[in-house]
Amino acid sequence: MADDELRQLVDDIGRRSYDARFGKRRLPEVFDAELWQNLEETGLSRLITEQEAGPGESAVVLAGLARHAAAVPVAETDVLAGWLAGCAGLEVPATGPLTVAIGTDGTATDVPWPRDAAVLVAELSGAGISVGLPDDPQIGDIGHNLAGEPRGTVSYGTAGLVRLDAAVGDELVRRGAWARCVQIVGTFDAALELTVAHTSQRVQFGRALSKFQAVQHSLAAMAGEIERARAATDLATAAVCEYGFAAPQSDYAVTIAKVAVGRAVTPVTTIAHQLHGAIGVTIEHQLWSATMRARSWSDEFGSTASHARRLGRLTLAADDPWDVLISCP
Repeated sequence: MADDELRQLVDDIGRRSYDARFGKRRLPEVFDAELWQNLEETGLSRLITEQEAGPGESAVVLAGLARHAAAVPVAETDVLAGWLAGCAGLEVPATGPLTVAIGTDGTATDVPWPRDAAVLVAELSGAGISVGLPDDPQIGDIGHNLAGEPRGTVSYGTAGLVRLDAAVGDELVRRGAWARCVQIVGTFDAALELTVAHTSQRVQFGRALSKFQAVQHSLAAMAGEIERARAATDLATAAVCEYGFAAPQSDYAVTIAKVAVGRAVTPVTTIAHQLHGAIGVTIEHQLWSATMRARSWSDEFGSTASHARRLGRLTLAADDPWDVLISCP
């Protein structure tokens, strides 16, 4: 399927889901079973693991669904759990969502959608990563992130887990970081579209807000931050498409993307809310769903600061730091 056709399909599915849930949001978010069924019927729920698509196609799905604040763990299912189970030779349920509980000593915190998805355990230790599908994981302390997406604590037994090399654990985090960058850019697009529409329609002192120079400057600054984040994320997507997630080139590119996207979150979300005024902070408004997802996801799979430190270490360790600075690792 061509990217334009795929993008249109994802947009249609995501838009229908958002329209059906409009005005019905609550904290925490409720898993969108109808949307998930549509994703499974169209093959989009496991695009990489079952449809033999690549990260480029997956990026279209992740960004498009994030743009419509989809309440489903599609990144966790396809990019993370499906791949990790394959590495460990484990059979996961053929249908339904999956999630990954990344933990130590039998406990994982902040697990996405733990009661709505089959839980794949990823136990991290100094010896590497151990993976398994626990028969009876204990799920407790269900809360939610800023956007209302469920997050919980999962306790599990470590006996019988499949031991894998530490590099698999590194790739798991890298995959998660890449997926969150792609999804955040999707939320940025939603925030910009909503903000442009609002400032074009809102009239003050006899003129649309978008006619005021200060508003135009704010919109330009917002768009600039988004395009900087998009460029870094596109670089990361190109790297993982060409080299695979395990390659050092991909590690470098995803690290850059996580820094660039993370640094854009505050100015993009702040400007969007400033230009919307009070209406933008209500849970019923789509802007809230977009900006709160961006803020929540930016700290997952490594914070902006941790990736910035990692980028600094990569620069110091390079034979020629200049090559790192100009994106030629």
